[in-house]
Amino acid sequence: MSAADQPVHVLRGRSPVTGQVLEVSYTREGILAVLPVAEQLPVQPRDPELPLISSGLIDLQVNGCFGIDLNGDDLRVADVIDLGARLARLGVTTWLPTLVTAPEAAISRALATIEEARQRDPDTGAAIPCVHVEGPFISAREGFRGVHDPAQIRPLDAAEVLRWQAAGAPIGLVTVSPHTEDAPEQIRRIVAAGISVALGHTHASPEQLRAAVNAGATLSTHLGNGLPTLLPRHPNAIWTQLAEDRLSCGLIADGHHLPWDTLEVMLSAKGSDGAFLVSDATAIAGLPPGHYTTAVGGQVELDEAGRLSYSGTELLAGSAATLPAGLRLLLRHTSRSLAQALQLTVGTPGRIADRWKPGAGRLEAGAPADLVLLSAEGEVLQVVANGTDLGAA
Repeated sequence: MSAADQPVHVLRGRSPVTGQVLEVSYTREGILAVLPVAEQLPVQPRDPELPLISSGLIDLQVNGCFGIDLNGDDLRVADVIDLGARLARLGVTTWLPTLVTAPEAAISRALATIEEARQRDPDTGAAIPCVHVEGPFISAREGFRGVHDPAQIRPLDAAEVLRWQAAGAPIGLVTVSPHTEDAPEQIRRIVAAGISVALGHTHASPEQLRAAVNAGATLSTHLGNGLPTLLPRHPNAIWTQLAEDRLSCGLIADGHHLPWDTLEVMLSAKGSDGAFLVSDATAIAGLPPGHYTTAVGGQVELDEAGRLSYSGTELLAGSAATLPAGLRLLLRHTSRSLAQALQLTVGTPGRIADRWKPGAGRLEAGAPADLVLLSAEGEVLQVVANGTDLGAA
């Protein structure tokens, strides 16, 4: 079927910013038009009963969910497709599968599986513009490395990243620690290949962090986490990255990784355009409370409050909350409005993802037909993903 022959669909909702009723027409090819509803139509232009409308949510860091582990040795193409379909029904219409520190062969194998899923299923290909590889070029120091396998952490090596890319893998983002003398040159080589660089799991000094930004690093991975429980009062990596306006910072809003007052301060420091939310969800996200064994982390426990920790300890073992859950928690526990929360979950990550998925996060003609209707409390009520109405979330 040609683009001209595709049926046109319409979705109506209120702007989260102005309250104006908008009518969005779309096909599988993308959004055709976004028009304000005229005063004389039956639905009044500021009808408070009408849901809010937004582009679909964007999660730049997903390690797994619903029992599917993207870092497991048994990852299948069907798992990637299934995970994407489940996330879409929640309102997450664009996401980056995130692979963590592992042997090069294991990373390459997972990349090949994800790429096969993208090629086999058009909706998966539309939802996954590229992959985020978090590691293996991070700090091996205790606390800084988090749950990453210390035996597989290795020096920052642009050549390995280029080997992943040469194999046809859609590498879009790599998280590194710039603590070595050659880090700026390695980062420049990665950036020159069209790959974004984020800073994370790092014991780098403020000078080394600034040198990494000068070399082309543009993001911070889950700022405030991937660090020891005790840090120098100042200087430390958090202050440097908060102060650096060229870095957009990912933040986990599950209520466990960052206390709400800490998150509030970080958001105020970076502003809605300089920060974005990620889930950093693991395979345990979406599962009931209980004890689990994971490929990354080993024996873990998910409690009734949604805290995922190593069994028998208070140490976090990753996130068990999805991005839509993080949006709702943010509204409940901080001063952010829904419009501001959507900037953190749609607008800013869309700006970042635009280089991989043009128009991501934008409610305008020509953008992808990824839409959500939401309640005032941030509950996702209806989802359109890649031009297909998935119905109620």
